[in-house]
Amino acid sequence: LEYHDFADHRHLLGVDNFLDVVSNIGFLAFGLLGLAVVFRHHTCFASSAERWPYAIFFVGVLLTALGSAYYHLAPDNETLFWDRLPMTIAFMGLVASQIVDRINVRFGLALLLPMLFVGAASVIYWSISERMGAGNVLPYGILQGYSVVILLLLAVLHPSRYTRGSDIYWVFGWYVLSKVLETFDAQVLGILHVVSGHTLKHLAAAVAAFAVCRMLMRRTLKNDGMLR
Repeated sequence: LEYHDFADHRHLLGVDNFLDVVSNIGFLAFGLLGLAVVFRHHTCFASSAERWPYAIFFVGVLLTALGSAYYHLAPDNETLFWDRLPMTIAFMGLVASQIVDRINVRFGLALLLPMLFVGAASVIYWSISERMGAGNVLPYGILQGYSVVILLLLAVLHPSRYTRGSDIYWVFGWYVLSKVLETFDAQVLGILHVVSGHTLKHLAAAVAAFAVCRMLMRRTLKNDGMLR
């Protein structure tokens, strides 16, 4: 339960934990922007079906804004469920998108729904185990960790059919920074006195989502790229 005791408890404009709540606006903004980019006519996709993993990713980002803001209004195990669930949607959508871009279109699309199910199951299992008095967050932690590892392996071992494929490293970098800021929540507040590590974690993770959006806005299909 001590997980819910974040460093910044300041109350402003009638909102408890104000900065941890409102800092989720980055997820909201880039989730909406990302969906607009995914479905605009000029965004480069070799086939329309390839839009869906990215659409799911940005839906997850958008829902993370809502779920995380709801959680930080009154942090406890019950509200944390609605913070973690949309994050699994984003993780699974991004992994599926990179399988589509780098390995095989049909395989990546076929994996999307099963991966979403596994992601949701990891959070549901954690929630049930908490209610039984023996909370087990390990499956969720493994899912999140392995998602990052898989993304890195895909980036290193399988070049994208599109340009800007290396932008995925920026996503990884901002994600790592967000985890560091989360870990040193109180220390950051102690140094800066204005904002906590967890608040900055939200902003860094939102920039990771923007990196995906920027990649989609600028990429083109490589000349030798072909659907497989």
